[in-house]
Amino acid sequence: MLLQRVAVALVGIPVIVALTLLGGPLFAIVAGFVLTLAALEFYAVTDPARAADAQTRRIHDQRLTGLIGAGGVALLVAAADNGFDWWARALTLVIVLPFLPPILRGETETGLRDWLWALGGLLYVGFLGSHFIFLRDAPNGRDWVLLALLATFATDTSAYFVGRLLGRTRITPAISPGKTLEGSLGGLAAGAGTVFVLNWALDTGAGAEIVPLALLLPVFAQFGDLAESLIKRSGGVKDASRVIPGHGGFLDRLDSLLFTVPLVYYFLTWVIL
Repeated sequence: MLLQRVAVALVGIPVIVALTLLGGPLFAIVAGFVLTLAALEFYAVTDPARAADAQTRRIHDQRLTGLIGAGGVALLVAAADNGFDWWARALTLVIVLPFLPPILRGETETGLRDWLWALGGLLYVGFLGSHFIFLRDAPNGRDWVLLALLATFATDTSAYFVGRLLGRTRITPAISPGKTLEGSLGGLAAGAGTVFVLNWALDTGAGAEIVPLALLLPVFAQFGDLAESLIKRSGGVKDASRVIPGHGGFLDRLDSLLFTVPLVYYFLTWVIL
């Protein structure tokens, strides 16, 4: 398991860095594809209907709506070139599309639940995930995406290994039994340190104002991880899928980034620019 985890990381991280450096349509297409796969995992894990065939079929119709929306949000935002008009259109689609299947079928008992379920996946995976495109299209976006990715990876990796070596005090046993205070502190230190190093090494344009981001990013990364753990606990599964050896699914790899990339984007637009 550990060897698989390391091997996949050694291959995957350079590929992700290369895509970030290239940017453009390829970055947007890959992001949209990965987000769609992550949405598939979300709806599979959280599917509330496993009993009656008719109800399962109804939920699967909603799942298709969520998948189309989750992938479409990223692509719409990519085409928007960071413009408010397309952002508003994406939000409109996110809210409206999940209403259509229950309305067309005249669902009164489960319609609201179905809409909220589909909307949850759209917002969690699609809306948050679309910030990858926003951040890459921003001024110096390439460097900020690299900072967000690498600092988040450093947080997750350090929390994992420090927790394995030194972890004694569990912090969220009901949600994620493996999470320890010692691992969390290790992740905080590594994440903050990586932000400082990359801010110095890359062309971010940030000075002393980078300090709040260095402190917040590893916190958001760990909350993102716990949020997905909560989702998986609710669905009674350990991993979102097993498509990535040693790492689980795409949602398992995106969980922290879904929180940290929006944080970095709004830090850049509100504080730096």
